[in-house]
Amino acid sequence: MIYLDNAATTLRKPPQVSAAVLEALRSCANPGRGGHAAAARAEETVYRTRKLASEFFGLEPEQICFTANATEGLNIALRTLVRPGDRVVLSGLEHNAVTRTLTGLGAKLVPVTAPIFDADRWAEAFAAALSAGASCCVCLHASNVFGALLPVDQIGALCAERRIPFVVDASQSAGLLPVTPERWQAAFTAMPGHKGLLGPQGTGILLCREQPLPLRFGGTGSLSMDQKMPRELPDCLEAGTLNVPGIAGLGAALGWLRLQNRAELLKREKKLLHAVLRLRALGAELWTGPDQIGVLSFRLPNRDPEETAARYARAGVALRAGLHCAPLAHRTGGTLPEGTVRLSLSVLTEPKEIERFLSVTKSLLK
Repeated sequence: MIYLDNAATTLRKPPQVSAAVLEALRSCANPGRGGHAAAARAEETVYRTRKLASEFFGLEPEQICFTANATEGLNIALRTLVRPGDRVVLSGLEHNAVTRTLTGLGAKLVPVTAPIFDADRWAEAFAAALSAGASCCVCLHASNVFGALLPVDQIGALCAERRIPFVVDASQSAGLLPVTPERWQAAFTAMPGHKGLLGPQGTGILLCREQPLPLRFGGTGSLSMDQKMPRELPDCLEAGTLNVPGIAGLGAALGWLRLQNRAELLKREKKLLHAVLRLRALGAELWTGPDQIGVLSFRLPNRDPEETAARYARAGVALRAGLHCAPLAHRTGGTLPEGTVRLSLSVLTEPKEIERFLSVTKSLLK
């Protein structure tokens, strides 16, 4: 199978990841729940991953909180900052993990729109929307539909000037691009472990520069006599048994990424994306522009996106079609109601896979 659905989850991982998961399953018990060797090994495993992540993102280890996915992290961040009726400014490219959470909280959503690949226009649009005030601002770093990068540095600076808490969704950028919550002045930054970080599913990280409210309540292995949740990070967000095998695999993935030249990885992905753009010569409609990661939306002429993706699947190519859990982004991009076909690369995608994809495309168009 030619796997080009990495914006949903990376299927191919460094071999160290599965080895670390299996080792944790065999040797790790429950961290913080005993003084025996298996519990201590689990605690060491979790802390080692926390320390790696803190170095990766430029924060202290206690500011690294493990979640089940980016959605859980975004729920924690938004439930901490937003109350019913609050005005929340967000990009017109956000995922349902943001929009459904805000809707459930009873917030007043103020989506900002601009040409998808025009960073300057996005910054201007956010400045205009934030000038009216807001209780919170939410912005993704890179679009899961179009691969466009938004100017989070500038948006963070605008929020800081107005003392508006800023939340960043780094689901599509973490692992490939620098994620710098201190520079962005972001209160919270959420990401999954299973996409660009190349870790297992069921893992995620919330970077906390402000004090969060717990989403879950229960045992933490600390302050057990106190019936209130601990305020200290990371305990206040990590009630219950952690996914130690998943965290071990995430630690192995972070260790692998730390040894790579990330600028070269990005350069390699851009080269692969450039090869994919040969679709245009085959008659495909593309949504592309400058400052784009390896995520591309396209449509083949006179073909329904869902049927197109199904035909690719029968030919052994894994893509994703439809609305990609981001109807707001498709509204901004003018691609409702059918959506698009999405191709998404990873740092482990091979050039021969792109050539095979293009060959299949030619066959489908005959």
